[in-house]
Amino acid sequence: MPKIAIISASVRKGRKSHSVALYFQRYLAEKQLAETEIIDLDAYNFPIFEERLRLIENPTEEMLQLAKTITEVDGVIIVTPEYNGGYPASLKNVIDLLYSEWKRKPIAIATVSAGAFGGSQVITSLQFSLWKIGALTVPAMFPVPTVEKTFNQDGIPADQEATDKKAGVFVNELLFWIKAKQATAL
Repeated sequence: MPKIAIISASVRKGRKSHSVALYFQRYLAEKQLAETEIIDLDAYNFPIFEERLRLIENPTEEMLQLAKTITEVDGVIIVTPEYNGGYPASLKNVIDLLYSEWKRKPIAIATVSAGAFGGSQVITSLQFSLWKIGALTVPAMFPVPTVEKTFNQDGIPADQEATDKKAGVFVNELLFWIKAKQATAL
């Protein structure tokens, strides 16, 4: 069974996007599709990016654990809110901290917003940052508009059937690229 890390990118008070991370954790477990671990950036106290992990003299335990987790998992789901057309600094910080750990790592992006477009404006900039460091972003996306109406705080969707159908397409694309990478690994 593949291992998938789910990055909950928001560290904002009253954040709503974390409910989508909880949903994916439950969905993957219930469907027995993957072992999961949520990397909740709100639980980390990373300093503002000053250098890549490999060049930091005394990295924190949290930094080392993050690098180990990303290295060991087969794929990643990033759940990020959209802030003014971009993604939060907490996520950019973590992306820039690591380098080789992201190389050819299959990554699926779920975007969240309070508005009607579901974070669609953040996808391009996030994909570009991940592409620049060699990550493999899968073509399926999971935009979540009006998140406060779409999911409750525990990650339960208002429309379970429709959300599961949409998640099935999204997750199957990630699983396809995980298997493809494993089949071609040397």
